[in-house]
Amino acid sequence: MNHRIQPDEFNGRVALVTGGGSGIGRAVARRWAAGGGHVAVLGRREEALRETVALIEAAGGSADAVSCDVRDADAVDTAVDRVAAARGRLDVLVNNAAGNFVMPGEQLSPNGWKAVIDIVLNGTFHCTRAAARHMLPKGRGAVLNVIAGYAWHGHPGTVHSAAAKAGVLAMTRTLAVEWAARGVRLNCIAPGPTETEGASAALWPTRAARAQVLSSVPAARFATPEEVAESAAFLVSDRASYITGDVLVADGGQWLGKSIYTTQQDTP
Repeated sequence: MNHRIQPDEFNGRVALVTGGGSGIGRAVARRWAAGGGHVAVLGRREEALRETVALIEAAGGSADAVSCDVRDADAVDTAVDRVAAARGRLDVLVNNAAGNFVMPGEQLSPNGWKAVIDIVLNGTFHCTRAAARHMLPKGRGAVLNVIAGYAWHGHPGTVHSAAAKAGVLAMTRTLAVEWAARGVRLNCIAPGPTETEGASAALWPTRAARAQVLSSVPAARFATPEEVAESAAFLVSDRASYITGDVLVADGGQWLGKSIYTTQQDTP
């Protein structure tokens, strides 16, 4: 997909991508850097973050790694302040950090519920609030939150994640209205099943589960992280300057069928 990239599209701009050590977050960070911007990747796994930075730098891009747990509001404030101070600005935040696993609601423990809510909903708020302290006074900025189609239609086995992402969607739309006149846009992207190591292990861990998920996608294939990153790049770019409070669904038509993950424990 490199033929679409304008190498100077994001020149002079700074983005922060949470969960940037792998999967979609890594692809989004690489896409931003390929457009000429500097990107800070934030997460808990320092080795994975360093791998992302190394890939970006090897391709001629500019990046650095920030170790932080998005569940810790004070740590997030410190990390975001550090990124903004180092570069003198913060233009874009992509809230991609997430936790997920398939579990029937009656079997979900309070700790399992709390773990996903803390990362997805609370973590997104912490990061958005911290970034807004730098964006709002400058009258510019874009926030992109990664959610999923089941945030609005629900799906068995995803009560914790669906509730968290639905909260993120409501937060996005609320803040989009509050901050539109102050120059800060907020949108969501809702990817469908994407071919990443983490998603495969958590959401379609067996051949049977993988086949069931794939059968639910009218496009008859999984997305690549790069495809999702391309859509993300559009939403945070000047090309989307009049779009706020919206959701871009990039799922090959899957949500229309509302059949996503299985709670069956199939044999590999």
